[in-house]
Amino acid sequence: MVDAKAEPSAAAQDLATDYVRRGLDHLWVHNTNYLDLAKPGGMLVLSEGQGIRLKDVEGRTYIDAMSGLWVVNVGHGRKELAQVAAEQMSKLAYVNTFAYATPPAIDLATKLAEITPEGIERFFFVNSGSEAVETAIKMAQQWHYINGDKKRTKIISRRGSYHGATGMAMSVNGSNYANRSPFEPLSPNARFFPGINCYRCPYEKTYPECNVFCARTLDDLISFEQPETVAAVIAEPISVSNGNFVPWPAYWRTLRQVCDKHGVLLIADEVINGFGRSGKWFGVDHYGIQPDIMTTAKGLSSGYAPIACTMTTRKIADAFASDKKNTFSHGITFGTHPVSCAVALRNVEILEAEGLIDNSAKTGAYLLQQLSELQHRHPIIGDVRGIGLMIQVELVKDRETKEPFTREDDMQSKVGQRLLARGLLCRAGNSISIAPPLITNREDADEIVDIIDAVLGEVEQELSLW
Repeated sequence: MVDAKAEPSAAAQDLATDYVRRGLDHLWVHNTNYLDLAKPGGMLVLSEGQGIRLKDVEGRTYIDAMSGLWVVNVGHGRKELAQVAAEQMSKLAYVNTFAYATPPAIDLATKLAEITPEGIERFFFVNSGSEAVETAIKMAQQWHYINGDKKRTKIISRRGSYHGATGMAMSVNGSNYANRSPFEPLSPNARFFPGINCYRCPYEKTYPECNVFCARTLDDLISFEQPETVAAVIAEPISVSNGNFVPWPAYWRTLRQVCDKHGVLLIADEVINGFGRSGKWFGVDHYGIQPDIMTTAKGLSSGYAPIACTMTTRKIADAFASDKKNTFSHGITFGTHPVSCAVALRNVEILEAEGLIDNSAKTGAYLLQQLSELQHRHPIIGDVRGIGLMIQVELVKDRETKEPFTREDDMQSKVGQRLLARGLLCRAGNSISIAPPLITNREDADEIVDIIDAVLGEVEQELSLW
């Protein structure tokens, strides 16, 4: 049972106070406002992890219902991954990745060729999802340049989606919570078409009568922009940042058909979806289509070492090998790091050997069902959706009208802080995102649901929704 309320010892409290003081003085926490961290209890200092649980420096334990950040697929505390890292470090920690190869990198690339969709055969290793997206975009643009289509520089993404925090990755971000203003103008090559939202369709249509109209709008956009100027379309198979909607199979088939019609490359951003999170190895595996390029990160190493990968077909890769002048003009000092590659390979082997992809599908389906049943008791729940261990509970003021909560309602405090107090670490506000490690079992799922059930009851009472 999670114990986030246990009273820590005086020594533990002193230790925590010291860490928080020094953290506020010197550590810049990503994407979090200092004023929020400086509030009482604002900076949570986590020190240990085992399985699906984490412990803070005061000794309180929590369920990691976000796998860190959709990352720790095999769970915390895997000593075999630490051992692999230590062995590789003692043998060979680093070589010039611009010139040489290592056995771990070759072994990992070979393994990935076995599990990725048919046709994906070449692997460019970097350090983060943002870097993988940057790599994919540059790869698409240079591929067209090599083939004589020098005007094909535009990249189309979906409104609402998130693809990273670096320059071009931020340019193709369509999410309204990513603050672009201080950095604008961003790349003039970014274009956007609507994301998928079957709960609040912007076109007021319903599937299947809509015939995936939202996907078909891509055809009009490419035609308007002129196909000879468009390099690629990038989209997440299941866009967590854009509501965690699971597209119908016809949606992705339509994207593939439109891209083929106009000679545009299709990039599947699998940074979150990949390595079992959706209940299959990759999100596109649900749709039976072959992307030209894939971006992966997070679950590739389950966070035990920084690594990401841009994956592509031999058709794309061979163009860069046609002449020395066509060498891909891109490289990362710590890309293809031998220690990270060794850890990632062992992580993939664990996912496979322990049947964690199948467990993600089965436990995810059970968790989705249990959360869906909460709708019968909680009018605040507007919709429950997801696939595998990647689920979202959307909260609304009125289920009939689907009226959303506003920033002034401060649902992050009302819901998020209560979940934290009960020992559940997740993203919560106008919706609750649940993505625990792929080792999660039914008992763990029940515990997650019980905590959410109790918290929503408290929030509904406070908001007088009963």
